[in-house]
Amino acid sequence: MLFTETEVAGAYAIGLEKREDDRGFFARSWCRREFEAHGLDSALVQCNVSYNRLRGTLRGLHYQDPRPEAKLVRCTRGSIFDVVLDLRPGSASYLRHAALTLSAGNHLALFIPAGCAHGFLTLEDDTEIFYQMNEYFEPGGAQGVRYNDPAFGIRWPGDALIISDRDRTYPDFRV
Repeated sequence: MLFTETEVAGAYAIGLEKREDDRGFFARSWCRREFEAHGLDSALVQCNVSYNRLRGTLRGLHYQDPRPEAKLVRCTRGSIFDVVLDLRPGSASYLRHAALTLSAGNHLALFIPAGCAHGFLTLEDDTEIFYQMNEYFEPGGAQGVRYNDPAFGIRWPGDALIISDRDRTYPDFRV
């Protein structure tokens, strides 16, 4: 695997090291040893799938408190503009974000450290995202910040055409 650190401390874009031949390719998409060698949490307790029917669907920016989750996110069908936002007060990249396009075609994944918020905008219809998490989801701990809050300055590549009321109405972020 190819680990590239983003603008957010501890968040990595992870590419595949493909072994290709005339059949296609084979590649490892997760390895505990490689994650640990990069100082990343390698515990996996839960996997989820998010299916999104239409382009322009926005989900996020979500995080969990008091038991923050680290996530590994991969787009298995379609494509997304994926964002990690650092909400860790002691972090060198506090309140900064990183964004990249994840797609079924580029095979990239994004590692999101615990304490960071995550969100995405679908760039195609029929987009599917696969998540691996190091903590169990706790509905009472689900938190979020507004995707278009001026405190973060995230430039989304399109309009949020489909968004939940919860995600649309988070209050302005206050330090």
